[in-house]
Amino acid sequence: MAVENFHVPPARPVLQLATGARRSQAIHSALQREIVMGELAPRAVLRELELVERFGVSQGTVREALLSLQEEGLVLRQPHRGTSVADCRADDAEELIRIRHDIECRGVRRAMARAGRKMAEPLARELDAMRIAAAAGDEYALSVHDRSFHMRLYAFADLPPVEPVLSRALVHVHRFKILHPAQGRDLMETANRHQGIVDAIADGNADLAASALAHHVMTIVDLGPRIVGEEAQGK
Repeated sequence: MAVENFHVPPARPVLQLATGARRSQAIHSALQREIVMGELAPRAVLRELELVERFGVSQGTVREALLSLQEEGLVLRQPHRGTSVADCRADDAEELIRIRHDIECRGVRRAMARAGRKMAEPLARELDAMRIAAAAGDEYALSVHDRSFHMRLYAFADLPPVEPVLSRALVHVHRFKILHPAQGRDLMETANRHQGIVDAIADGNADLAASALAHHVMTIVDLGPRIVGEEAQGK
C-alpha cells in the first residue's frame, strides 16, 4: 500500500522526559504516538543513533524502547538491517478484528459474571475522558482512552495472559483506522459509540453487553461487516 495515501497529522511535539520517569517508557510512548498517528510512516527506518541524539539518552535506553515497540508489533527489528516501522495492512487489521471479537465478546460475559454492574463506573470515566479528547480534537488521546476502556473492561475477566494479545490487537486496529481516512468518523461519534456498552453493563445485562460489544468491534472499520458476512456463511 502506497505510503502517500496515508493521512499524515501535523508535526510531532517535542518530548519532555519527566524527572524520575522511566526514560525508555517515555520514548516508547512518544514513538508509539508517532507511529499510530502516521507521523512515522509504515516502513520508515528508525536509526538508533538519531533517536539517541533526539531524546538525549543512551543507546541502551533507545533499544529498550524499540524492543517494547517490537513486542507490540509496531516496529520490525532485523539483524544487520536495523529497525523499521511495521506495515499497516487491511489483511492484518481484518485478522486482528476477528481476534478482538472473539476475545472481548467471551471476556465481557466472564467479566459480568465476576463483577457485574460495578464495572460501569470506571468505564464511564474512560468514556468521559474520550469525550473530552474528542471535544479537543485530540485523536491520539481519544485512541489512548478508547484502548484503556477496552482493557479495563477485559481486566474484570481476570485472564492476565490474554491481556497482551488484546492490547496488541487494539493498537493495530486503531492505527489502521487512523491511517486510512476512509475508515474515519467524527471523533465525538467514535467516543459515543461506547455508551451502549456502558448502559448494558449498568443494567446488569450480560447478553446485551456482549451484543453491544460485538457490534462495536465489527463496525470499527469498513472491513467489519464483510467479516461478519463471511463468518455467517461459514467462510
